[in-house]
Amino acid sequence: MRAQRPDFAEFYGKSKDDCLRTVLVITGDRDSAQDLVAEAFARACASWRTVGRHQAPAAWVVRTALNLNISRWRRHRRELPVPDPGLLADRPMAAADDPVDPRIMAALLRLPGRQRQVIALRLILDLDTLDTARMLGIAPNTVMVHMARALATLRSDLVPELQQENPS
Repeated sequence: MRAQRPDFAEFYGKSKDDCLRTVLVITGDRDSAQDLVAEAFARACASWRTVGRHQAPAAWVVRTALNLNISRWRRHRRELPVPDPGLLADRPMAAADDPVDPRIMAALLRLPGRQRQVIALRLILDLDTLDTARMLGIAPNTVMVHMARALATLRSDLVPELQQENPS
C-alpha cells in the first residue's frame, strides 16, 4: 500500500488514533468504534484521489464512520435493544491500552450526545468551530454553546475527582 499510495499511508499513520478517539467518544463502544474507523479508512483509501483533496480528510473519515454507525443502527434497530446511556457510563472500560482514560470516557458518556460530538470533534480531531458546525449541520454559535456547557460539566465532574487523588 505504501508504494501505491504513499500520501494515504502517511495520512493514516498521522490520523488513525485521533479518528479512533473521536469515534469512540461519540459512540461509546470501543469495538464498534474500531470497526467503523477501519471501514471508513478502507473507503478513504479506495477514494483517496478525492478524499486526499478534502479540506479535512480526518473529518471525512470520522463523518464516514459516523454515517456507517447510523446505517448499522438503522439495519439492526428492530433486532437489538438500545442500551441505556447510564449503563454505558457505569461500565468499566477494557484495558490499559484504551485510547481514552476510563474516567474521562465515563464523564464523556454522561454528556448529552451533541455535547459529546462537539467535544470529540473540537478537542480530539482539532476541528475549528466552523468546520465542526458544518460537519454537524448546526450553527457555529451552537457549537460554542455546546462546547461551553460540556466543558463546564466535565470540570465539575473531573476536577474534584482529580483533586482528591492529588491533594496539594
